Order: sequence, then structure tokens, then C-alpha cells
Amino acid sequence: MLNEEKPLNFIEEIIEEDLRSGKHDGRVLTRFPPEPNGYLHIGHAKSICLNFGLGQRYNGKTNLRFDDTNPVTEDTEYVESIKQDIQWLGFQWAQELYTSDYFETLYSFAVDLINKGLAYVDDSTAEEIAAAKGTPTEPGVPTPYRARSIEENLLLFQEMREGKYKDGEKVLRAKIDLASPNMHLRDPLLYRIKHAHHHRTGDTWCIYPMYDFAHGQSDSIEEITHSICTLEFIPHRPLYDWCIEKLAIFPSKQYEFARLNLSYTVMSKRKLLQLVNEKFVESWDDPRMPTISGLRRRGYTPASIRNFCDRIGVQKRENMIDVSLLEFCIREDLNQSAWRRMAVLDPIKLVITNYPEGQVEELHGENNPEVEGGEGSRTIPFSSELWIEREDFMEEPPKKFFRLGPGLSVRLKHAYIVQCHDFVKDEQGKVTEIHCTYVPNSKSGEDTSGLKVKGTIHWVSVPHAKEAEVRLYDRLFNDENPAAAEDFKQSINPDSLQIIQKAYIEPDLANATADKGYQFIRLGYFTLDSKSTPAQLVFNRTVTLKDSWAKEVKKG
Repeated sequence: MLNEEKPLNFIEEIIEEDLRSGKHDGRVLTRFPPEPNGYLHIGHAKSICLNFGLGQRYNGKTNLRFDDTNPVTEDTEYVESIKQDIQWLGFQWAQELYTSDYFETLYSFAVDLINKGLAYVDDSTAEEIAAAKGTPTEPGVPTPYRARSIEENLLLFQEMREGKYKDGEKVLRAKIDLASPNMHLRDPLLYRIKHAHHHRTGDTWCIYPMYDFAHGQSDSIEEITHSICTLEFIPHRPLYDWCIEKLAIFPSKQYEFARLNLSYTVMSKRKLLQLVNEKFVESWDDPRMPTISGLRRRGYTPASIRNFCDRIGVQKRENMIDVSLLEFCIREDLNQSAWRRMAVLDPIKLVITNYPEGQVEELHGENNPEVEGGEGSRTIPFSSELWIEREDFMEEPPKKFFRLGPGLSVRLKHAYIVQCHDFVKDEQGKVTEIHCTYVPNSKSGEDTSGLKVKGTIHWVSVPHAKEAEVRLYDRLFNDENPAAAEDFKQSINPDSLQIIQKAYIEPDLANATADKGYQFIRLGYFTLDSKSTPAQLVFNRTVTLKDSWAKEVKKG
């Protein structure tokens, strides 16, 4: 998956040095540790491609471990969606694991720390603990419970497990250093009471390990050789190392890389959940969402996302990636793989007055001109009445208008040259019908007319056209960095979705499948919506043919 010819990133350099030195006996084991509290997004895709890609590159393995330590926010729905996303991206885990698999082991680790005088039960409230921790410039002070005996702490911790106390009544804290410049080492919380049903362990537990205690120790239990995290975990690493040292367990080592920040996008699960709950989007898999399931429904391919993650690389410093690079990657992929089809989104009728009425001709169009052999062809019915795009006709065309207007000629894609000689208007003065004549010996591939025209337009035969709903998706936000705004929802793009209730498509598109990309000629790349039905076809625009946003920014 990773490009062999590219220079090594800093994590690859570390792994290659470890392999040279014989560290971990030449073994490479990474893990992807999502919390099952939401759907994965494009930022997670970067981590997935990195972790699984390293496993593949160095003949190692990658575990999928669900960090399920907060029963209130977790759900089996999220677990299943995460597994589907990873497999869709083209990866397979060595083992499917859960932090909840280790609850008993983690509990024993906590008891070990208590026995060593390195952990204590604190009855203080969350507010009291926060106040006692001090500030970055002032040391913390001990709470009255820091001096409890080992015996008392063991008893209280056992009683916490047995459900004797209410949520928030007691916590277990590590006893480290209240004067540490690293706030994470000022007696951090290890366990809290939470009487909540867990999606896997049910009601067996009413105490749950904090993320910082569970995460590093789970890596150690699995003997992960290279624990890869994002930069915000740098100040947490000393706590992981402290626990490993005091517990004398496998020394899993953490390495941090910059998370993905994408322009015109929010990546916070909390904010994405807001968009869903407050109905700004339809669901987690709304095609405007940066979730992997949303991108899949919009028509993005696994290859395009893997290519994007490979192109942006792995950095040690935060930066903002332009979303146009992601759009470029899907255009590049679909240009090679999408089948060409004709659809008319804003129809006006074109009547060929010298074509025999009632006659139907079967024309042929290749599926993909970018591929040698064209990947076969499909039959396109042609008749005397066609739908064309309204913008392809002008009553008074300017000089360099190479489409239809009085006296102007164009080629109909895969068909004939036609010339406009008349048009019809309704009572409001709106053009409702265009009249043309066709040149019989100008058929595409068999043209002997000698005529040269500069424009080619697409069309759909009126009696053969199928109807479909077409959804034109665009970027969800107008601001380049919506996450930085006081209220990110204020920058939502009101034109992020335009629905065309009745578009006309060529009949072959009735056979479209949701896992295939289609280029609607001259209009963009589209895919069949996963919730489309044969009775109600729905197509989603994946991306425009060109970067229209770049033009708008340039204008501005």
C-alpha cells in the first residue's frame, strides 16, 4: 500500500533501525485502537493506512483493538461500522481485540500499584481534584485521602468494584508527583465508578479504567512493538512509561505523528455528532460528511483514499491539508475507472425535424475511453426527440458559443451533427423546444460529411429516457477552517446539497450498481446512492469534473 520509491518517513526509519538492531526479535506488531463511540472519518483513514501499511510493508501484523472503556457512549453499531470501513479500505486485522478483554488484568495492575503504595482511593469531587492539581505554574497539593494506608485503599477499591458506591463518589488515582511540570503526572485518575451497561461485558463491571491507564497497558498486554499515536498524546507518554516501569510489564513504545487537518472540514467526533443530532446532515453516512461511510456513499473509492493518505505522508508537525487534494485523488481514480454515461439534469426538448418520426436507431458508446479497449461498449437508443441541457441552447448566442442557437451546428455525442433552425416559446417567453435538422452522413465513426463543428453536447432519447433523482453534493462548509470559528455551524454551506427531482438518464443507467463510478459526460462523476431503489433511482455527485472552488477562490 505504501509507495516503495518514496523516501522513508520517520516512523519507517525507526522500524528499519529496530529491525537492523534485532529489537523485538525482528517482529513488527502495530495496532489501530478506535473508540467505538462514533463513525470513523478521513483522519482515521490516515491512521488505518499508516498502521496497516506498516504491518504489510515490514511483513508484520496489525491488531484491531476497540478502546471500549466508556460504556455510556459506546455501541455495537459503531463497532460494526468500524470493521466494515477498515475492510472496505482494503485491510484485514490479525486479531480483533477489545480493551474490555483486559478488564480483569487491568484491575490486577491497579491492585499491584496500590500494593506498591503507588495508587490510592480519593473521595474528593472532580472539582476538588482539579483545584488541588494546581496550575502549570503552581504545584498541586495533596487531598486528605492521599495518605490512606495500603490496606484501606485495597479494601475501598474492592468495594468500588462490588458496587458499594455511587458514580463520582470515589476514584482511584496514581500517586506520582503533584509538583510535576507535566499536569498528566499530578496523580492522574486511573479508575472511576460508572454504573452503566457495557455493550460487551454487560453489568459485570461498575468501575472502568480511564483511557490513559487502559491504553498504554493494553499495548503492553498485546506486546505491540510500535504504538503509533497522534501528537496530542505526547504529554501522556510519560504516564504510559511510568506505568510500564512500575508494573514491570512489556515496554511497548509510543511514537507520535501529526493528525490529519483538512480544509473546509471538521474532524471532531463531537462536532460530527452535533451535525447528525441537530439534523444539519441526514446521518453519519451523509455524503457531505468526512466519515469513511459518507465518502463511500458519495462514491469515493478505497484506492483514492489510500492514494490520498500516501500523498500527504506522515509528519511530526501539525499542518492543514487542502481538501482539493482529496478531490484530485478521486478524480484521478475515477477518470481511469468510471464508465461514461449521458444524463440531462436541466432538460429542454430537441426535435430533429428531418429524422423519420418513430424510427429508433441503436448507437454505441464505449464505456471508458481512458482504458485500452474501452472496457466494452453499451447500446444507446436514438430517436427524433431528445432531451438536452437547457444551457446548451441560447436564443442570441455570443460569438464564441459553440453549442446550439439559431443557425448554429453541434455534434450530438456518439451520434450526428445537427443544425438549429427554429425554436418554440411558451406564453411567458421561455424556450420550450428546439428544432434542428440532422446530417445523415455525419454519424460518429462513419462521418463522410466533411463538416467541422467545434462543439459536442450530450443528450438522452425522450421515449427511452429513465427518470432519476440527482443529488449535487458540495463542500459542507464555506470557511477554510470551520473548526476555528466560535460556532462552526455558522459556516455551513447552504448550497452543499441541491436535489434535482427529475433528471433524465440513458436507459443503461437503470443497471447501475452502488459500487461503480460513472462519469455523467460533461457534468461530473456520480454514483448510485446506496439507498436507491429500482423504482426510485438516486445518483449522488461524487465530485465535479474540475476544481470549481479553485476558480471561485481566485475570483475572490
